[in-house]
Amino acid sequence: MGEFYREGAKSAKGKWHGRAGMSELTIPQAFDLALGHHQGGRLVEAEEIYRLILERQPDHADALHFLGVIAFQAGQNDVAVELIRRAIAVKPDYPEAYGNLGNVLRKMGRLDEAIEACRAAIGLRPEYAEGHGYLGVALKEKGCVEEAIGSFRQALAFRPDFPEGLNDLGNALRETAKFDEAAEAFRRTIELKPDFAEAFNNLGTVLRDKGRIDEATEAYRKAIALKPDYAEAHSNLGVALNDMDQLDEAIAEYRQAIALKEDFALAYSNLGNALKGNGELDAAIAAFREATARDPGSAVLGSNLLYMLNLHPDYDAIALAEEHRQWDAHHAEPLRRAGQAAHGNSPLPDRRLRIGYVSPEFFEHSAAFFLLPLLSNHDHGNFEIVCYSGVGRTDRVTQQIRGFADEWRDVRSLSDEELAKVIRTDRIDILVDLALHRIHGRLMTFARKPAPVQVTWLGYPGSTGLATMDYRLTDRYLDPPGLDDACYSEKSVRLPDAFWCYDPRVSDLTVGELPALAADHFTFGCLNNFCKVNAGVLKLWSAVLMKVRNSRLLLLAPRGRYRERVLSEMAARGVEPSRVEFLDRRSRREYLQLYRRIDLCLDTFPYNGHTTNLDGLWMGAPMVTLVGNTAVGRGGLSILSNVGLPELAARSEEEFVRIAGDLANDLPRLGRMRSTLRQRMEQSPLMDGPRFARNIEAAYREMWRTWCGIAENSPGR
Repeated sequence: MGEFYREGAKSAKGKWHGRAGMSELTIPQAFDLALGHHQGGRLVEAEEIYRLILERQPDHADALHFLGVIAFQAGQNDVAVELIRRAIAVKPDYPEAYGNLGNVLRKMGRLDEAIEACRAAIGLRPEYAEGHGYLGVALKEKGCVEEAIGSFRQALAFRPDFPEGLNDLGNALRETAKFDEAAEAFRRTIELKPDFAEAFNNLGTVLRDKGRIDEATEAYRKAIALKPDYAEAHSNLGVALNDMDQLDEAIAEYRQAIALKEDFALAYSNLGNALKGNGELDAAIAAFREATARDPGSAVLGSNLLYMLNLHPDYDAIALAEEHRQWDAHHAEPLRRAGQAAHGNSPLPDRRLRIGYVSPEFFEHSAAFFLLPLLSNHDHGNFEIVCYSGVGRTDRVTQQIRGFADEWRDVRSLSDEELAKVIRTDRIDILVDLALHRIHGRLMTFARKPAPVQVTWLGYPGSTGLATMDYRLTDRYLDPPGLDDACYSEKSVRLPDAFWCYDPRVSDLTVGELPALAADHFTFGCLNNFCKVNAGVLKLWSAVLMKVRNSRLLLLAPRGRYRERVLSEMAARGVEPSRVEFLDRRSRREYLQLYRRIDLCLDTFPYNGHTTNLDGLWMGAPMVTLVGNTAVGRGGLSILSNVGLPELAARSEEEFVRIAGDLANDLPRLGRMRSTLRQRMEQSPLMDGPRFARNIEAAYREMWRTWCGIAENSPGR
């Protein structure tokens, strides 16, 4: 909201000539002169006059109040609280002092006290617009967003031309996914105050939420033009540029943000994401570690690092387990030490169970390819399905998923603690995490153990590290029994067939003939996220291309200098740049059509392609995979085994090159494989939704029976 102010105060004209000139002024004149300096940003002069006034009149409420304001502006919050409280003690009916006290307490994180002070200010003057605004900000930070919106609207009812109030209203509306209303609030803010850089920045963010990236970029640039040292706007511009695959430009913006604000943890994390997208894994990890060092209390920043480590070839299951253990001890253990209330769920082993799914990805996202086959085939007679959605921008897939749920909860604006309370109130029996450490996951809700049984699945075949996560779903290919069981905080439950069940979401695309039959060359391809392409991958692919001389390679990769890195590294191994073609991101339909140009896919490691491998198989393009030493590196093996082609999973780099070379030199075999792959997929467990749902439901039932046995035998029952 607005900055500190004294309603009705007028700054006196004239200059301050030091202590000697004080005798020439009355106290009201001196105060007005001090206020003029204060409003003009001359804090040293203002503070000196306030103190001289207090020497002459120790109980001068306004001088105490505004001296407290200066202390706050200097970062001396404790001093500010003491001085403002003294002002209130002298003048109990002082709404502005209560409002400013609330603002200081909010900045200190003392939200309950801040709310109490703001309510006191409003009680003294119900039409006090700034007081309503301060209350709204405190309520919003406490997570009471709907109440905050009400306070902001009340502030604007008393003062419609209040740009700071409109800006804060827009921020609160955005948190509740009311993007159109939020954008309108920011635009009205800008009309009232055209040089309000923060409003342009906020408008850019809500436009990005709406998918209007070009307009968002323009808004961020306007914010920076108004305020070149605006670190947050530089970082947000970087995010928008990252969305547009302009990674070089994004990285430059993140670095500029960090140069302007050295302790900017989020900018470091954003930088890490961009570097990851370019395959610069070591630099990305360094950036993520810088982020966590600057904000060690952020579980989210820690999650960003953990997900990144799954991509790095130097981190095996043991190393990953240790990093996850440290994250759990730092962020989740304090919640466990605080104690968890017992669950009152009825321990009847065969009753209808309430299953809760928690996800930020109930929309047109790759997660939907696997969620819909499960949710559309659940047995609602035995399982009641509740979806906890963190989706900001809904779409037709959101509506489909919602249609398969017995109950739907929009929880995007809830804090992790509030979400945990909702889940407890809903009496969920088995709570399923669908994100792990991916962006917008809610693991700190699971750390509070709101359900008696908690399971993680789908985000990727890994571990949350949470001691409160009871189970992880996997299969025998991803996790051969006994191999890495001790490396997971959860108990591994191996589904009978596969970790995935796939729906391509496009039904009318044909496979097409083997491209090599009509071309004068053989085409390898990889359409995986480029963050999975590391130096070891490029080395192995180069060996394949050198073995199959008349061959090309198609890669989905961001534009920028990192394409040059790929060409340089492969050229050093004898692969001419003309043999590598880069492709931009595109719509799903256009992306799937690219497989009609690919004869054989080459998988990545240590993080295999998962969705992309399934996409390729469905479009008739098989892949050669290298079996890795972590679950994410055995995804290719799981998929190929379930489709009946385990022989395409190599156990060594030499075998990878041999398999790829043999297939490239046996076009009849590859052609037959291509012509039957879709049928293989459709007849395999990978596309058998009812079978997959029964397998998962059987796993849920066994988990529940285990809990019932424990509950029945626990003390106090």
